[in-house]
Amino acid sequence: MSSRRGFLTGALRTGGLVCVGLPWLELFAPRSAQACDGLFPQRFILWFWGNGNRPENWTPSQDGFDVELSGELAPLAAHRAKLAVVSGFATKVANSIPHWSGACGLFTGRPEVGGEDDWTVAGPSLDQVIAAEIGGETIYRSVEVGVTTTEAFSYNGPNSQNPAEADPYALYERLFGETFREPGEGGLVDPSLGYRRSALDAVMEDLASLESRLGSADQRRLEQHLDGVRELETRLARLEEDPPEYEACARPSEPLAEYPDVDGRPQIAEKNAAMAKMVAMALACDQTRVVSYALSAALNNELWPEASDGHHNLTHHESGDQPEVDAIATYNMEQLAVLLAELDAVDEGEGSLLDNSLLLATSEVSEGRTHSLEDIPLLLAGGLCGRIVTGQHVRSYTAENINKPLLSVIRAFGISQGSWGAEDTLVSDGLSEIEG
Repeated sequence: MSSRRGFLTGALRTGGLVCVGLPWLELFAPRSAQACDGLFPQRFILWFWGNGNRPENWTPSQDGFDVELSGELAPLAAHRAKLAVVSGFATKVANSIPHWSGACGLFTGRPEVGGEDDWTVAGPSLDQVIAAEIGGETIYRSVEVGVTTTEAFSYNGPNSQNPAEADPYALYERLFGETFREPGEGGLVDPSLGYRRSALDAVMEDLASLESRLGSADQRRLEQHLDGVRELETRLARLEEDPPEYEACARPSEPLAEYPDVDGRPQIAEKNAAMAKMVAMALACDQTRVVSYALSAALNNELWPEASDGHHNLTHHESGDQPEVDAIATYNMEQLAVLLAELDAVDEGEGSLLDNSLLLATSEVSEGRTHSLEDIPLLLAGGLCGRIVTGQHVRSYTAENINKPLLSVIRAFGISQGSWGAEDTLVSDGLSEIEG
């Protein structure tokens, strides 16, 4: 095994008496992130829910492999062998802006920049770091979806957020509308695409002439805008190419035109089921390889099924062991199970779309009542063809930096990332227990 863990284990078996840590070396990087078996691409899904959980009802009672899942994780039992539960890790940032500090630290590896009313991120979020490596060959470098929110925590960099599409029908039209082609149909023959490219060329020339007259802050904003224009150019070119030949790819059925609230409650399960089907097929058809999927926003106060109050209010005002908060956390995992089932139902070679993917599910806090950044809930599913070891529960008993497992996730995609984070959040070692 060409892995850092395997190298150190071998050194110890030769009778060495001294344990010497090694820096990250490209020698230990996972193999190229093209495909697990040369036939199918790798995918990353960042799945998020807001307001955390009840840690005592979340964490399995045992560590290691083949452990029994806890009450809040019980809905995921059918996928236990393809799931890694990582617990006890902490987001090492100052909790200066409740919920948002945790989200920034968790998804960008660093604290937020600015104050409570004008904060932004210090760098790109995890999904975009991975998208920069594996998202360049698809029509959409990444896709952001929401069930009860338009705020997926997906950032290209400071002040550049990627909004989530929370309308299932609008998402369907975007991914599977007139421009979609099933395998074998050939590329899109549309003369207007050439006109659009010509218009984009003219826009790029105008923006380039403007750039020399801008200050440094405006130049950064313009560069972010230019990145979006360049991505649109790439998308137009992809539309004229023949679609990839993936047997499982097919246009899914249309979702409903609307999903109105019922008695003041969002139709969470219905919208989630529709989104899950489209996300699975968008990945199967290689429309995208990176998805940021927000079930709910950080600091949300949605009225969940059968709940007596909004979610955020309950985390602070429900007394005792907070059975309603616990029920919402369990319900959230039921929604995650729906997506995992859709991914696992898509056959790819001798495995499934889920096997060829890595899904990371998490929340911005652990216990919502205290806004705690310790014992952050973290799940990894699919395993990316064994690059992440599943079927286990890995627990830290010393509140280690949560950037360690996140660095392992980044490296699993073949990205030669020497470290993740900065200053107090900086790590240069991943979590060896989950590295395949």
